[in-house]
Amino acid sequence: MHHVIVKLIFMLDTNLLFNHFEWVAKKLARKNFVLNFDELNQYNDLRKILQKKIEKLQIDRKNLSKTIILAKSQQINLQSLQKQARLLNQKLILIKSEIRTLKSKIKQYQLSIPNIPDDEIPNGFKDQDNIEIMRWGKVHKYDFKLLDHITLGKLIGGIDLSSASKITGTRFIILKGEIAYLHRALSQFMIDIHIQNHGYIEYYLPYLINVESLYGSGQLPKFYDDLFHTQSVVSVNSSKCSTYTLIPTAEVPLVNIMRSVTVHKNELPIKMVAHTPCFRLEAGTYGYRAHGLIRTHQFDKVELVQVVHPDQSVQALEEITNHAEKILQLLELPYRKMLLCAGNISFTSCKTYDLEVWLPARNEYCEISSCSNIRDFQSRRINARFKDGINKRSKLLHTLNASGVAVGRALVAILENYQLENGCIKIPEVLSPYMNGMTHIHYQNK
Repeated sequence: MHHVIVKLIFMLDTNLLFNHFEWVAKKLARKNFVLNFDELNQYNDLRKILQKKIEKLQIDRKNLSKTIILAKSQQINLQSLQKQARLLNQKLILIKSEIRTLKSKIKQYQLSIPNIPDDEIPNGFKDQDNIEIMRWGKVHKYDFKLLDHITLGKLIGGIDLSSASKITGTRFIILKGEIAYLHRALSQFMIDIHIQNHGYIEYYLPYLINVESLYGSGQLPKFYDDLFHTQSVVSVNSSKCSTYTLIPTAEVPLVNIMRSVTVHKNELPIKMVAHTPCFRLEAGTYGYRAHGLIRTHQFDKVELVQVVHPDQSVQALEEITNHAEKILQLLELPYRKMLLCAGNISFTSCKTYDLEVWLPARNEYCEISSCSNIRDFQSRRINARFKDGINKRSKLLHTLNASGVAVGRALVAILENYQLENGCIKIPEVLSPYMNGMTHIHYQNK
């Protein structure tokens, strides 16, 4: 699958890449990406040579065809001329095959080039290089022994890791009873806020996606090994298979709704929201940071995507981040806002804010939302454009995405921040209407 090259426009402007190579290379070095211009240039020079050979052979074939027609009219023996024609066609087939392979290599390399980071974000590759922008909420002091979310979940009888491991494997979870109810209430609450307060349109999406969608959103080729891929036989009597991938985030299908779409500027901004499960291999070693619900192979997330005019994407990043922050504020969960350094932002991002919620049992902040400006990186891949009604030429749109927010981590934060000494969990006031007026979740042994 990762060797498939689909018909997508390159992620970076090729004029920028070839005409301002040193500038691009310097910018991408901030992401720890080494731009190999010599390799790219060699590919491109060879492509031009092969293209000239094709053009010459096509001219030779055209001239030979005229000679054959003339020879037929004069009843001249055609065997020698027909042999020349066959040889020409064979050469053309071989060179066209070479140039297809070469173009595939060029495109694969270009698809591996990440987005250019904004100048205003800091340099660096470590968490310590990120910049703290602000903190919100009061971190409570507890005068009793704090329990982590797994211990709390077991006492309540609502988190079952062993059954999940038996059914599927490690790093999967089962929620039940009032914990499952709280998890569902959270996702419904988030969706409602984003629709009613911020003007997003809700989408129900496929959880399986095709290879074009993965290339279009920038998941491929870089993240092939981080994804869950499926393969199914089309029919019992057929050896043909259909290959899909489970979505790593709703961003992928939401962005691809705009693939090969041109809108009028008056339709902008387009604001989309979806609640979906997300599936990720998360192959790294995270130690205690992967404990419980913090890093699982399947988790729920409310995702925000905005498609905007290029002049508006800088401001739209502040807006979409504020929308994610509003969820944490309404839940009264302490958090901090971080501006990520160039080496920490994603492959597709040019600027990212992370929101980190306070987890008292760990005595640290934990990422719960990532909010990114992608500019025209994805739009260039999927050919998403707009027209302003004045100029005939369409222009590339800008896309942004944000977790609005990760449901499982919000559940963790509520369990730990709202635990009480008397053996129960207080339900945040804004969630009580979503839980039939419930105000507390009690331990089973109380």
